[in-house]
Amino acid sequence: MSETTLTGTAVAEVMAELATLDDPRMREVNLRHGDDHGVHLGKLRAVAKRLKTQHDLARRLWATGDTAARLLAILICRPKAFERAELDVMVRAARSPKVHGWLVNYVVKKNPHAEELRVAWFADPDPVVASAGWELTTERVAKKPGGLDLAGLLDVIEARMKDAPDRLQWAMNHCLAQIGIEHAGHRARAIDIGERLEVLKDYPTAPGCTSPYAPIWISEMVRRQHDR
Repeated sequence: MSETTLTGTAVAEVMAELATLDDPRMREVNLRHGDDHGVHLGKLRAVAKRLKTQHDLARRLWATGDTAARLLAILICRPKAFERAELDVMVRAARSPKVHGWLVNYVVKKNPHAEELRVAWFADPDPVVASAGWELTTERVAKKPGGLDLAGLLDVIEARMKDAPDRLQWAMNHCLAQIGIEHAGHRARAIDIGERLEVLKDYPTAPGCTSPYAPIWISEMVRRQHDR
């Protein structure tokens, strides 16, 4: 039996297992957040732990287009093995919020082409793709800000965040908060922008969690840093 046939069989077996794990109630909950799958993420991670890293299988699971299969693919792939063009295609195909988030955080951020993709995606006309560029920019704001125009980023956020589509708005807001948290020289302006735009001001926040409203988020994280 050829390697391709073996992999094809593995894909069929994995897809059958994912189907048995699909919980209609979990699917209903996930659908409210735009994620069309019903597999508990803990069970999905258990499957990934058993399969271990299998990059070819990950590629084939991704190709099914199934959301649960794509989440599993992200967990068993080799992030550094993807070419830039391949990741570009994958991000454009990742419409589920959970798949998009995992792909950017677990794969793209670990890939050697991350900075090139950040620049390419940052002002993409597709707001979902642009949000990936902003997420990568937020990563740089926190870990490698050298060379970034932080004042320029605040200019763009101030001009565009209020009317940005939801996912892009969320990513821009995260960048705003990160600038305020990590860079004291820009903190007052970041808080001022957040207060004037009021993005996510009324977002429901569970007890014990920090509000995503930038002025509160910034103030709370800075307080924690000082309390260490």
